[in-house]
Amino acid sequence: MTRRDFTERDIHLALDGELPGDERMAYDAWLEANPEMKAKSARYVADRAALRAALAGLMDEPVPARLTQAVLGEAPAKAPAWRSRWWLSAAAAAVLVVGGLGGYLAGVDGIGREDAADDQLAEQAIAAHVIYAAEKRHAVEVPASDKDHLQTWLSNRVGLKLVAPDLAAEGFQLVGGRLLPAGDRGKAAMLLYEDAKGERISLFVTSESAETTKGTYTAEADGPEAVYWLDKGYGCAVVGSLPPERLSAVAKSAYGQLLAGLSS
Repeated sequence: MTRRDFTERDIHLALDGELPGDERMAYDAWLEANPEMKAKSARYVADRAALRAALAGLMDEPVPARLTQAVLGEAPAKAPAWRSRWWLSAAAAAVLVVGGLGGYLAGVDGIGREDAADDQLAEQAIAAHVIYAAEKRHAVEVPASDKDHLQTWLSNRVGLKLVAPDLAAEGFQLVGGRLLPAGDRGKAAMLLYEDAKGERISLFVTSESAETTKGTYTAEADGPEAVYWLDKGYGCAVVGSLPPERLSAVAKSAYGQLLAGLSS
């Protein structure tokens, strides 16, 4: 295991999957020994998800013809004044968004992917998991001991009938839940579960108008993975650092129970 002094730059390298593998154990130990840096790492993950969500509409715009012409070496026609001002305004807005997110931009990858909507849901779920799953005293707003109130409260806020899945057969007990912002999706519910070893997974649920789809997503190398669905008017992602087979099994159980709850 490589031992050296790590800095904030290494946080960015780790988030981008560029930290050398032989340094990973030492890096993780450094994070655990430096709560401030660990919190900063979690904040950067959340910032990246928020940045992608904020710029999603802009990044889906077609590439301006004059930029294509510049790449191809063609002489572009002079752009109309209104179009020039629009792109300058868009660029300025992007800079302001980045500045408002603490200046994190280095190494942001994958912006503008064709499955951006799916990625945003997964990234929001992963960002929430990274921040709250590590909390010991304030991980949830409503504990599992008040499950009926938790389900009613989150259902009313998210606008979906939400039933907290029973994952005892998969070895997980409900810890509780909380309400979260979800960008264009409005609000999201997060349910947190824990097994006997203290391993935590989370269930992120929000209303979603996109067509039916499903998949898996990992925001960074060695980071938590999200198994997600967009179906029947809602978006759901189960997030955790479990082996893929076990996470898929847990997600399948949670998904089935959510569907049953919506139709009951």
